[in-house]
Amino acid sequence: MTADAPASRRPSLALLLIGPATLFCLLQLVVPIAILFRYSLNRFDPANYMVEAVTAENYVKFFTDPYYLGVLLRTLRVSVVSTLMCLVMGFPLAYWLARLTSRWKNLMVILVVLPLFIGNAVRAAGWMTLFGSKGFINFVLVKSGIAAEPLTIMYTETAVIIGIVTVNLPYMVLTLQSVIEGISRQVEEAALSLGATPLQAFRRIVWPLALPGTLAGLILTFILAMNAYATPVLLGGPKFQMMGPLVYGQFSQSNNWPFGAAVSFVLMAATLSLTFIANAALRQRGDARGAAVVKRSSWRGSGAWTSLDGPLP
Repeated sequence: MTADAPASRRPSLALLLIGPATLFCLLQLVVPIAILFRYSLNRFDPANYMVEAVTAENYVKFFTDPYYLGVLLRTLRVSVVSTLMCLVMGFPLAYWLARLTSRWKNLMVILVVLPLFIGNAVRAAGWMTLFGSKGFINFVLVKSGIAAEPLTIMYTETAVIIGIVTVNLPYMVLTLQSVIEGISRQVEEAALSLGATPLQAFRRIVWPLALPGTLAGLILTFILAMNAYATPVLLGGPKFQMMGPLVYGQFSQSNNWPFGAAVSFVLMAATLSLTFIANAALRQRGDARGAAVVKRSSWRGSGAWTSLDGPLP
């Protein structure tokens, strides 16, 4: 009886410990979202701002207006491109940091984290001094004779993508580095000793094992890009609309809270849906490849390693 008493009290103790945090999260997250969803079903009246109702006209307005659909597609395009650029640029840096054994490794990690101490608006303002018609880039291009006149970089989609990539890149690098550090270097050395090229070792060893970290980095940077606000406003200008600035404009400038709430839910639904789809697709691909490797990989008597794509040369 006495031995079983502490064990019986463990569930209640765990509930007591996590109960306050769970209740706090519910109050701070679920309740405001529920209120916002209720607002999205109301009707907008210029005289009264918001009239209580239960209607889907705000969602119908969004999906039937080509302008708002264009804003959503632009946001998706910018988010996907910036996320892929973060992956392409961040993976080599993360791999180098994970394999670095120098005493300067901590300093290199600090340099990657350092931009996170600067606000997004401040970083965007820095890019404005570079991208402006009289900025540093155009000054160098015109003075060197490469360009006859200043290039239009500011208030373009390219400027917004560059700004979002610089904001999200540290998150991708740190996420990938922690996963790659868990991959034993001996696994790569074994593949190389069996005749694999560095590219084959990366494609068959490092990339499949780093897939969970890659997926986490992709999801994190994609969500941040979808909800970006300061960077599109400062680098894209008033004519370049993304979902984040559109939501803010509906609440603060147009005072159309029902439509602003509907746009918020469309943004949240699009972000979560694409995230779940990408997560499921990558995990299914990783599981299928892992099962095929286990099924077809074997040690041959000649010492050659047989992988998913056949024996290594």
